[in-house]
Amino acid sequence: MQHRFRGPPTVVIVAVVAVIQVAGTVFASARQPDHRPLDVLAFALLLLGPATLSLRRRAPLLMLPVAAAAVAAYLALGYAWGPVFLSLALAIVFSAAAGKRWQTWMVVGACAAVLIAMSLAAGDDASLVRALAGTSWLAILVLLGEGIRLRGERVAERHRQREAREQAARDEYRLTLARDIHDVVAHSLSMINVRASVALHLGDRDPDQFRPALEAIKSASKESLDGVRQLLGVLRDDAPLAPAAGPSLARLPELADNARRAGLTVRMDIDAPQDLPDAIQETVYRIVQEALTNVVRHAGARKAAVVVGWEPGSAGGRLTVSIDDDGGGAAGKPEGNGVKGMRERAARLGGTLDTIALDPGWRVRAMLPLEFQAAGRAAS
Repeated sequence: MQHRFRGPPTVVIVAVVAVIQVAGTVFASARQPDHRPLDVLAFALLLLGPATLSLRRRAPLLMLPVAAAAVAAYLALGYAWGPVFLSLALAIVFSAAAGKRWQTWMVVGACAAVLIAMSLAAGDDASLVRALAGTSWLAILVLLGEGIRLRGERVAERHRQREAREQAARDEYRLTLARDIHDVVAHSLSMINVRASVALHLGDRDPDQFRPALEAIKSASKESLDGVRQLLGVLRDDAPLAPAAGPSLARLPELADNARRAGLTVRMDIDAPQDLPDAIQETVYRIVQEALTNVVRHAGARKAAVVVGWEPGSAGGRLTVSIDDDGGGAAGKPEGNGVKGMRERAARLGGTLDTIALDPGWRVRAMLPLEFQAAGRAAS
């Protein structure tokens, strides 16, 4: 995770400012014999200002008043002029950057009032000009701190937005992985369960069909294990989320064959372009897979019809997918994870998925706009 730059450590700032104030003032005092000589109190006040900067994160409300008081006391006692104002200037910037507006402007206003009062007491134009210049610099320091604060807020907001995007991507990734696990495991295990039941039934009545039934179970088990291994590879971050040759329209007949081995009569009619985007082909495959799995497991149906059609349009048209069965239907039953997963897959491509009660049976119908894909490709 990247951390935003927060400037040099506080201890470095304190040390550098202390050295500048003490050394600079000692050097300047040698050229100001008319001022009070530097003594222990003077050095204590010169060090007090920098020391208050150590409070810039822990107690910013205390930092600026103490720094201002140290500078005011130093000047009031008549010590030599020098870079004693450096700690006060930084305290103003840090206080404004910390968002302590009212306190910063109050201290700056008090400092400006003192400067103006001193210039008026001096009674010359040069003192007034210096006071106005000092007041302007005080305002500039506040504005500088405000600029630092605003920049920090923008950086923090960008950081929050980036974290939100990353969290959304992680959530979407987990949801996609959960759908894939459900589709692979639920479909394969359902078919294995049905074929095992058929094998047990045939073992007594038709021994010649027992071996083909076991071979079908073996094939379904291998397919399920391959899918689970691929998904586990994703969890270990050593494999892509989607295999190189993923689900496609060309593999839809395999789903029909699996359902037929489970005893369901399946009619399949595919009338759609074969060069559709991979995302659409995988979505169609998963919807048909989940719908047929539900028919085999829950519907008690004898027949099912899968129709994939393409309706041309000005921007690519739309793809329609419907799976009908003549079973008992699912009216009044709560929506399971499988139907939620199908609906989420369709929604990701800008489409819709509905479940409709028939007489008899049940229909799952999805509509996927191809113009959504076209727009996505154009944008990328």
